[in-house]
Amino acid sequence: MHRNIPMNTSRFVMIVLGFAVSFAQAVPSRAQNPLVKISIDKFTNSDSVHKTEVEPDTFSWGSTIVSAFHVGRRPGTIGWGSADVGFATSTDGGNTWKFGYLPGLTVNYKNGPYYGAADPSVAYDAKHGVWMISTLPLINPIGDVAVSRSRDGIHWGKPIVIDKTHADDKNWTVCDNTPTSPFYGNCYTEWDAAATSGRVLMSTSSDGGVTWGPGKPSADQATGLGGEPLVQPNGTVVVPFQGSGINAFRSTDGGQTWGRSVTVAGISEHLVAGGLRDFDLPSAEIDGAGNVFVVWADCRFRTGCSSNDIVMSTSADGQTWTAPSRIPIDPTTSTVDHFLPGIGVDHDTSGDTAHLALVYYYYPTARCTSSTCQLDVGFVTSEDGGKTWTGGSQLAGPMQLSWLPVSDLGPMVADYISVSYTNGNAFGVFAVAKAPSGSVLDEAMYTTKNPLAAAAGEPSFSSQGEKPVPGAKSDYERKLYYDDEGRYPVRKK
Repeated sequence: MHRNIPMNTSRFVMIVLGFAVSFAQAVPSRAQNPLVKISIDKFTNSDSVHKTEVEPDTFSWGSTIVSAFHVGRRPGTIGWGSADVGFATSTDGGNTWKFGYLPGLTVNYKNGPYYGAADPSVAYDAKHGVWMISTLPLINPIGDVAVSRSRDGIHWGKPIVIDKTHADDKNWTVCDNTPTSPFYGNCYTEWDAAATSGRVLMSTSSDGGVTWGPGKPSADQATGLGGEPLVQPNGTVVVPFQGSGINAFRSTDGGQTWGRSVTVAGISEHLVAGGLRDFDLPSAEIDGAGNVFVVWADCRFRTGCSSNDIVMSTSADGQTWTAPSRIPIDPTTSTVDHFLPGIGVDHDTSGDTAHLALVYYYYPTARCTSSTCQLDVGFVTSEDGGKTWTGGSQLAGPMQLSWLPVSDLGPMVADYISVSYTNGNAFGVFAVAKAPSGSVLDEAMYTTKNPLAAAAGEPSFSSQGEKPVPGAKSDYERKLYYDDEGRYPVRKK
């Protein structure tokens, strides 16, 4: 099955209504990179499924990486969200990690007022020296928007509530960390008024997240969800989100006003098999020069929309966007279905030498069922701004869908995942499930022991289109492609 998300149809409406192996050409290689478990669900509350952790975000500053995620996912028969939001922090460039839970957020940890929480995102305010984890504290059925603050990424204060309308969803926070920006030290939190207008709203703080202004819509009152705001070095804030396809709007005055939304691209989506929860939200990042990269799952390059690729669009100003290009993880003739992408960009690189890393989930065979689908985690990297990419490498899996907690919208690992660079090294954080022990599951947050990097001798493939190598006789040869100009293989420039 597949569906096109048209330019005049809001995905928000579709979601609200949703609530009432044999490869053809190439097999992702197995990355020689051991996994490290960085957190665990220690809660015992009766209204969650244990041990489960889902939906991570990350942010890095210097040698510190902070991740945040759901802990103790609540089953779909009970409601939304999880027992609490957890964090795992490395202060030594990804070598070691400490984990814990946000205090004072939910009833399950240190006397919080909310029954559950969801949708964590991580930000850092360099001017004020403050880490923030943005959350969606839940009041049935949806929730408010809040931020928890920390000086070191390990010790967290009680949440500060930004919006108390009990009507919100899919929050995200970012800060302006460029000292030469006229709005240096501003932080911006996005959410959508899911239970009322559906509008995407933006709030601004100028004091390290202690106080926040009212939620303001774009000039055209755009509706949608899943916005991931980014701040360019000149202070312009760009907000990619899922609305009538992939859209974006921006502010050039420090969040005082927000412009009209523009279309990035429509979405052609192959529905992921097995009932796996997948909203097909965009993942967005920015390079050191302010170029914005947005990726999402899309089947436009597959005959009959038979499976999803991960596609990418870029913009230098948030207004004009490139046509979606296919990230060539494997050939278009493969049976692989790719989804739930998370992109990371090294902020110390830019333009034609920008370093990118993409982590994603995938099924080796798109046509599978809830009992036969095999879920894996993979990654690719680029060192030339996305012109060429390494071949897909497997990080984790296979996982059975029965090993996952069942949310209100199906088995769940995430609505989004994340990659961050520290000291030039890329680390992804993602949920990995293992075979359960009786009724207790075994799903936790993992990263890699070593940074994400292509194996020695790994070829690179052009994102501009490829053709299978004729007469390939080995797995290695099957991973090599001609590009449109007939070069063989396509390698980094």
